[in-house]
Amino acid sequence: MFEFKLPDLGEGIREGEILKWHVKVGDSIEENEPLVDVETDKAAVNITSPKSGTIKALNADVGDIVNVGDVIAVIDTGVEEAAPPPEVKKKVAPAEPVVKKEAPPAPPPREIEPPLAPPIPPAERKPVPAAPATRRLARELGVDIQLVPPTGPAGRITPEDVKRFAEGVPVEAGKEVPVCPLPRVAEVGEKKAEAEFAARAASAIPFLDIDPLPDFEQFGPVEKEPLRSIRRKVAHKMVTSMILIPHVAHMDDADVTLLEEFRKRERERRKDQPGGHLTLLAFVIKAVTSGLKAAPAFNASLDPFKEEIIYKKYYNIGLAVDTGKGLMVPVIKNTDRKSILEISSNIEEISEKAKKGTIEVKDLMGGTFTITNVGPLGGTALIPTINYPEVAILGMGRVQEKPVVRDGQIVIRQILPVTLAFDHRIADGADAARFVSEMVRQLSDPNLLLLET
Repeated sequence: MFEFKLPDLGEGIREGEILKWHVKVGDSIEENEPLVDVETDKAAVNITSPKSGTIKALNADVGDIVNVGDVIAVIDTGVEEAAPPPEVKKKVAPAEPVVKKEAPPAPPPREIEPPLAPPIPPAERKPVPAAPATRRLARELGVDIQLVPPTGPAGRITPEDVKRFAEGVPVEAGKEVPVCPLPRVAEVGEKKAEAEFAARAASAIPFLDIDPLPDFEQFGPVEKEPLRSIRRKVAHKMVTSMILIPHVAHMDDADVTLLEEFRKRERERRKDQPGGHLTLLAFVIKAVTSGLKAAPAFNASLDPFKEEIIYKKYYNIGLAVDTGKGLMVPVIKNTDRKSILEISSNIEEISEKAKKGTIEVKDLMGGTFTITNVGPLGGTALIPTINYPEVAILGMGRVQEKPVVRDGQIVIRQILPVTLAFDHRIADGADAARFVSEMVRQLSDPNLLLLET
């Protein structure tokens, strides 16, 4: 019998929801045939069978949440699975007799070495409340801040805590507040989950007081749905982004009249060619990429713990896609090295995969800047939320015919409203104005975009 465990799917994924079994108990299956579809907080993944045989047991139903390492299926392979080899204990030579000697003179004072402790695995590391200066002190002293008992208010780690830990002085934690991730309600009960959430929030954000929700059922019927998989990941990222990043929005209008005429003409001419279904988004991606080269601050990430800005020398543009199950951001890689037609082809491919739930995890990784386009759905403008840990995002509204003044005359033009939301820690309003103005200039003149290609 072979016990099939949910494999490590990468990117820190620790659990998934069973979407579909491709087999039932008693079925025969060949190696590499589809076994089960699992939806993680990144994407839906099809997992194939690593063995040939007969399905003896399926240990999870559709809709169940399973953890990495859980046995989800048992396959009768017709052969006995080899047991792990027994542990061989090494023979230890008898200890030498101890000869007492006079104690040597005390060594001269030396620098303090931090106490040694087993490192905490990345999956078990938790956020701890501590000021940047405290974290910097911990790095300088070689202390893992995860191991330091807190004595500050609301469970915060103070510089004194770090120093005492580095000196090996026993420290009794004060009123420590749990900072572990919020457990699911089904695991701990509603009241305890609410208390855990409030305690975690209070430990990290001063003056933040979250009251439990009222009992809505006293006012009328309700329906409850678990927050899981992609929707749960979106909620986590949006809260992280809005709490950590001081958002600023810069808005402008792009006159895309000439670009729209060119785009529609070329789409008709190239409709049977790869990437021929040209959309405005492909041109915007090219203009954004050009702008990021001139304004590298918007193609960066900020490390608040090391207090440094990481400038990325590659250009991977993420596209916010509405999948019906939640927001997904597939990434088009190396847009600086691709033509508009190649970008258009990539848009079609990854958008279709995202909506069908067949996109691979690698296609959701490595983004440096994100674009969200609500134009096809309607809306004149929007203020998007930055896709953390990126530092900027562009929102596109709906192209509309509007009267504008050109050379003293009122004319009707095709106008695209755009909004750049950015992290005010890494850039100022003037930087955003220059970035958006250059992008608007390129979108207003197709010839400028063609020069970029």
